[in-house]
Order: sequence, then C-alpha cells, then structure tokens
Amino acid sequence: MSEKTITVDGREIALSNLDKVFFPDDGITKGDLVDHYRRIAGIALPHWRERALTMHRFPDGIGEDGFFQKDIPGHFPDWIARANLPKEGGTVTHILANEAATLVYIANQGCITPHLALARADAPDRPDRLIFDLDPSDDDFGKVQEAAERLRARLEALDLPVFVQTTGSRGLHLVVPLDGSAPFDPVRAAARRLAEAVAEDAPALATVAQRKASRGDRVFLDWLRNAYGQTAVAPYAVRARPGAPVATPLTWKEALSGDMTPRKYTVANIFRRLGQAEDPWAGIDAQPADAAALVERT
Repeated sequence: MSEKTITVDGREIALSNLDKVFFPDDGITKGDLVDHYRRIAGIALPHWRERALTMHRFPDGIGEDGFFQKDIPGHFPDWIARANLPKEGGTVTHILANEAATLVYIANQGCITPHLALARADAPDRPDRLIFDLDPSDDDFGKVQEAAERLRARLEALDLPVFVQTTGSRGLHLVVPLDGSAPFDPVRAAARRLAEAVAEDAPALATVAQRKASRGDRVFLDWLRNAYGQTAVAPYAVRARPGAPVATPLTWKEALSGDMTPRKYTVANIFRRLGQAEDPWAGIDAQPADAAALVERT
C-alpha cells in the first residue's frame, strides 16, 4: 500500500493506501480520487465554501457499502473549518470545505461524494439555492432533457436565472440562485407549486408522485430537497458509480444536446472538458433571484 505526505495550501497531509482500488470495474484508485479533488479544487471551491458538507464515505471502495456522515469525526485536524448547526434535539458539527486541503483530506478518508447544504452556514434557514432533481423512471435521458426544458421555461417566465448540471447518476439538477430573503418552508412550497405546474402541463412526461410505483415511465420532478438539513451533490463531485462519473455544471446548449448523458463526464475526461470551456456556473451568484418575491409570485 502506498503512502506519502503532500502539502496543500500550506497544510501537510499524510495520504495512505493510495493504490487501493475504489472503482473495481475501472481500476480507479483512492490516489486517483485524491488527485481529482486536488486538481478540481480551484473550480469547485467557489461553489462549496461556507456550506455544511455531508460526506458519503466508501473506505473500501464502491464494491462495499458506503455510509453518510454529517458530524465531523474527532480525529480530523483542527485546521478544517467547521460549523455547529441546529438539528432536532441538539446540534451537528459539519465540515466546511473552504480550502483545497480539506477536499484532499476528506478524499483520503474515503469520501467519494460530498453533498452540500442549500444554505450557507451563517444563515442555515435562508436558502440561496432552489433545486429540482429530475429523476427518470427509465433509461430514456431524452425525457429528462424535455422535462428540463419545460421546467426551465416555467422558471424563466418568472425572470429567474436557471443553471443546470448532470448529477453523475441518472438525471439533471436545475438550480436557481437565491438572495436568501426567504426561509426554507415558503421556498419549498414555491418549488412544489412550480413542479406541479410543469407536471400538470405535461402529465405524460413528468410527475411529482413521490411513490415510484405511481410514476410509470415519467420523469420525477423532485422538489423535496428544498428543506432545512437536506443536501444536494456538490458540483464537480465524483459519484460512487462505475466509471467514476462527475456531477458536472453545463451550459444549456450542452445539457440539451443529443450526445449528452448524465454520466458523460468522469474523472478521466473532466479536465479535458474544463480545458476547453470555462465553468458554466462561474457567475451563478452574480444576480440571485429575490426569494421573497418568488414566494409571492408562485
């Protein structure tokens, strides 16, 4: 098993078991995962900073069961930023991934997929992200693209900025940046009304039915993540699936193109893509939507 110590952001990080295979069908190792997060940090961190992070850890790779972990373990170094946030019956101490060294450290701990809160840690009940997870009921990604286009049109009719990314799993995420002027509950209610309106307009294509048995072959417009304590996969995070796909922000032209798939970008090709195009989400916070006004208008 290979070990070494590297310096990231002036932090010395002891890396271990770098040749352990994390993706057995592809030969992708823990060292490859660490390298991905070290290299992607400059692009990913603007989207990650000051957000409570939940780790999806696979210490023995994706061939074994993983687990979610919200509380920062006691052995993690003091230099990792953290936030104590309320939960029912107490508090939970989350990691804040504010520097590249943190990304490298948690990857070395077997965190394949970080998930992020939809609000910043200094205002945990004031979401600055509205998110819809478009989840297909079959393998027809064209339906996801059509549903995304319809939902985008509904949102843009309200003068809302809409950003899109692959999930690295099966569907797409549509994200509206918010100004934090409304708490979660009314924002969640607005998200539900918007999803229901699209499902009513295209009942053969989309649904808001939470039970899988009720969805048929339709795309589920999942608005449920818009709640305190819920998370979404981090932009540029690796998913625990064969091929090590990466949740990748897209332009709308890319998202709706005929050759797009939810797992098109992986640890093997994501940097080639980023070498050819800037981060499509680089300006996501430039003009956030007025959350309070959105609640009133929907």
